[in-house]
Amino acid sequence: MATAIGSRVWVFPDGELPEPGPYPAKGHESIIILNTSDEPVDCRLTIFYTDREPDADIHVLVEPRRVRCVRTNNSQDMQGHPVPVGVQYAMKWECSGPVVMQYGRLDTSDQPMHFYINQGFCR
Repeated sequence: MATAIGSRVWVFPDGELPEPGPYPAKGHESIIILNTSDEPVDCRLTIFYTDREPDADIHVLVEPRRVRCVRTNNSQDMQGHPVPVGVQYAMKWECSGPVVMQYGRLDTSDQPMHFYINQGFCR
């Protein structure tokens, strides 16, 4: 039996999808979700913007004792809710069980490239 660690609600207030850039490593953002429990966890995403209503009810299932990477520039990961490039946004994740999340951004629009990670706010 795996010990479930983490939190059920995660907030990442600093999202801004970078341009892909001209380099072999393409710019992107991702959320890494770790489920250490013996049960699948449904994670529901709401995306908040500065100038429009949120995109809501985007669901990501994380299987037991697995890690899942969600790319904000991948329409399949985002269930058809495209995140606009270069637009400020924030994410709120509400999960059916405890998980650990980490946000990462790779900006390759200029060299040297920049990699940024943030653990986010959880409760």
